[in-house]
Amino acid sequence: MKREKKVLGVIGGLGPWATAHFLELVLGMTEADSEQENLDMIVYNFPSIPDRTGYILGSNLKSPLPGLLSVARDLDRQKVCCIAVPCITAHFFYEDLSAAVTAPILNAVTETAARLQEAGITEAGIMATDGTLVSGLLNGALARAGIHPILPSRQRQRDVMSLIYDDIKAGKPADMEKFHAVSGELRDRGAQTIVLGCTELSLIKRDENIGPGYLDTMEVLARSSVLECGKALKKEYRELISRS
Repeated sequence: MKREKKVLGVIGGLGPWATAHFLELVLGMTEADSEQENLDMIVYNFPSIPDRTGYILGSNLKSPLPGLLSVARDLDRQKVCCIAVPCITAHFFYEDLSAAVTAPILNAVTETAARLQEAGITEAGIMATDGTLVSGLLNGALARAGIHPILPSRQRQRDVMSLIYDDIKAGKPADMEKFHAVSGELRDRGAQTIVLGCTELSLIKRDENIGPGYLDTMEVLARSSVLECGKALKKEYRELISRS
């Protein structure tokens, strides 16, 4: 399938606030002197797609895969150059999606591991959904890259899920006491960098001064989207681990 123009396809709505921020990140990372130099995108926003974590854990029997496949195939028919999925837990279906379309699906999980490896990180904490952790998505990718993944304790993981579902997905401010409790535990256990492994957590990084030593998977995905579609990347986004 000939793809003459480089257009990014986005499977969005997982959740909708994260998708909106992803679009902001792509625009903010692109070196563009006029609006015409920005990246063309086709964005599908379907928050009605069933919850990914609930399906992985068995509490929700309705699979998200049919909805994801339907959107991916529509984007493929429109000859997008690649497809971004701004939802880390949805990467559980990465192989199924990749097999169904011609356009490459960007992989934020393996790209995150690669960025950590490039930075010389050997111990990384992970803040992500239960579905991402149980499926071994991020922890497995880090381990294969020679990076020891550090996961929150049971109580602190409950805090992570509350931040994602009770706060961000519900359109409410994040409980920063919970965020810092999780971060502090991961640092105490040796994490050199903490991976914000859920795209909702990217909104906390946007809105709060969380400090240095974080790698945001949404920023990783946005960076890959800009580069894969042949646009110039602003120099401040060549290194994504936060310094301040």
